[in-house]
Amino acid sequence: MSIKEKIGQLFSPAAFIHDSAENIEALEILIQEQHIGGITFFHSRHSAAANFENRQEKLNYEDTLKKLTKRIKRYQSLAKTPLLISIDAEFGLAMRVEDTPQYPYAITLGALPLDQIKLVRETGYRMGKDLIKCGIHVNFAPVADINTNSENPVIGYRSFGTDKNKVSKFAWAMYEGMKQAGIQGCYKHFPGHGDTNVDSHLGLPVIHKSKKELMEEELLPFKEGIAYGVEMIMVGHLAVPALSSGKNIPATLSKEIIQNVLKKEMGFKGIVVTDALNMKSVSNMYSIPGQLEWEAIEAGNDLLCFSENVKEAIEFIAEHTDEERIEGSYQKIKKLKDTLSIGAISPKTPIEFDWENHNTFNQKLAKYYINAIETNKDTDILDCRSFAKVSVFAPLFNPFFSEIDNYQSTPSFEIQTTTDVGWKDLDQFDNLLIALFVPSAKPINNFGLDLKVINKMTEIISSKNCQLYLFGNPLALQSINGKDKVCKIICAYQNFEPVQKMAALHFLDEIDQSMNFQM
Repeated sequence: MSIKEKIGQLFSPAAFIHDSAENIEALEILIQEQHIGGITFFHSRHSAAANFENRQEKLNYEDTLKKLTKRIKRYQSLAKTPLLISIDAEFGLAMRVEDTPQYPYAITLGALPLDQIKLVRETGYRMGKDLIKCGIHVNFAPVADINTNSENPVIGYRSFGTDKNKVSKFAWAMYEGMKQAGIQGCYKHFPGHGDTNVDSHLGLPVIHKSKKELMEEELLPFKEGIAYGVEMIMVGHLAVPALSSGKNIPATLSKEIIQNVLKKEMGFKGIVVTDALNMKSVSNMYSIPGQLEWEAIEAGNDLLCFSENVKEAIEFIAEHTDEERIEGSYQKIKKLKDTLSIGAISPKTPIEFDWENHNTFNQKLAKYYINAIETNKDTDILDCRSFAKVSVFAPLFNPFFSEIDNYQSTPSFEIQTTTDVGWKDLDQFDNLLIALFVPSAKPINNFGLDLKVINKMTEIISSKNCQLYLFGNPLALQSINGKDKVCKIICAYQNFEPVQKMAALHFLDEIDQSMNFQM
């Protein structure tokens, strides 16, 4: 390979599954003429923009899976050297592709007891097998960040939690499971994005902690991951002055952080990946196209994700960087491709998933993570003569209520707005079972919650016996004033049908802890 071809191997620009013919052609030119080493798949330009425009991400296109496999086959057929296909699939292929298996969010898995860590490993394995079917080689997961800041706008549900030791153990279990499936995982976002209050898609977060504090908390999962043998780490766009000689420079572009801390002090010898270079925290730092990518290479990165100036960057890097530096990163990428035998991995079409087995697995997980997270008054409304079921922000006919009615049929009501007629009927009941379906896992606009509805709900339940089952991100509870009036809050985390059914059994106290699941 020429030096420019080797530089091209260090690039993994974005490929949008739902894209125009013009954009697809532009990517094909990069593959054929710039010899890029890989591509990172995203759903669509619309959904990718959701991070920037304060709207909820919606995946509502048709034939996404079919288009994904078609694109992979097409792009691979054009490549002189097989492409390294990557994706963000933190909770499975469903993060980017509709109608594919979805697994629980990291925050959900973090609710599993430590003695069930094998289930985290199995989740990683299953996710990996789904990706392999599509011809994908790299999953930019798990998130190894510790969610120490409850107001964090970008990590939240993507983290295994607030306990550094549990986060470390679960991140490695997830990584190990994917590796067993044949997928390369990637720890992110070094040196730790958990204690931030700025979304790095929009601006540059700064962590004001001492190096000692960072070593004891943020860096612990990465330190232990390196000791276990993690082979790929993504660096985040966040400033950590204590690690960069006092400078507010993105870690992605800091020699002190990547070369001195990550490589020399922590001993990491694997592939260093940038977070997406189109993110606002770094994308506008340099006026010369290609300089950003060169700065990232100079800082010590090996793989450049989501570069928007590939051709210019290759020229800039070739002009300003010595061949020895390029050769080091190129050999790492080549070794990974050889290890994964990527030329032999292609989409298996038509792709089929064992949905019954998948649902059984999700139900098995739910058995261990559904739990009471707040108890203000020990009242069992099942002991009362009558109670009403209230579905908030979801249809009246849902698996949770249907499963309960199989055992004990009671009145049910649906609440979507402050003007729904169901509010008036609730007055006659002293005992309520509320199913709160949180519209979004993301904190934008209070997790999608209509706070007027929430406030009216908490006002009504203040004089009643009430249990609340929350289907969604438990961090949404911070948006609910008056939740202390609820007798008991049980978190089910996900709204999957098998999870709702397991939540109903939890409410009915019908879960047999020795329950066998045929997988």
